[in-house]
Amino acid sequence: MKFNKYVSSSRRKNRRRHFNAPSHIRREIMGVALSKQLCREYGVPRLTLPIRRDDVVKVITGKFKDETPAKVIRVHRKKYRLFIDNIQREKANGAQVKVPIAYSNVVITKLKLDGYRKNLIKKKVQRKLRARKRLGLDPSGTKQIKKSPKKDTQQDQDLD
Repeated sequence: MKFNKYVSSSRRKNRRRHFNAPSHIRREIMGVALSKQLCREYGVPRLTLPIRRDDVVKVITGKFKDETPAKVIRVHRKKYRLFIDNIQREKANGAQVKVPIAYSNVVITKLKLDGYRKNLIKKKVQRKLRARKRLGLDPSGTKQIKKSPKKDTQQDQDLD
């Protein structure tokens, strides 16, 4: 279902916008999910934030998913890739090189917080909680069940 008539739903146009996006738009596109523990800490079921250099991430899919969480060394926005501290391979000549990982294959386990980032998280959490309340969902992620008072029809009627 199309929500905005001014935005195309054409696959070709969307791919063009994605791969020709400027850096400030790519930052938003490269939003990475927070781990369940961090989400619980902030009191929301799910939250994504733009990735940055000193965040600690864990790879959840692919060849390197068994590695321990490590720091992001570089965010390569032009190629939509991350370089992580302990993820590397050996070249034919024996040199070690960092392996690029797609941002969609990681979760953030520890944030590098500064003033701007704290405000961003606070704003996003408030917005998310407000929206969940408006939709009738409680903050923990389960749907509220509204109990209506049931009247027993047989007790109200006089059968004599």
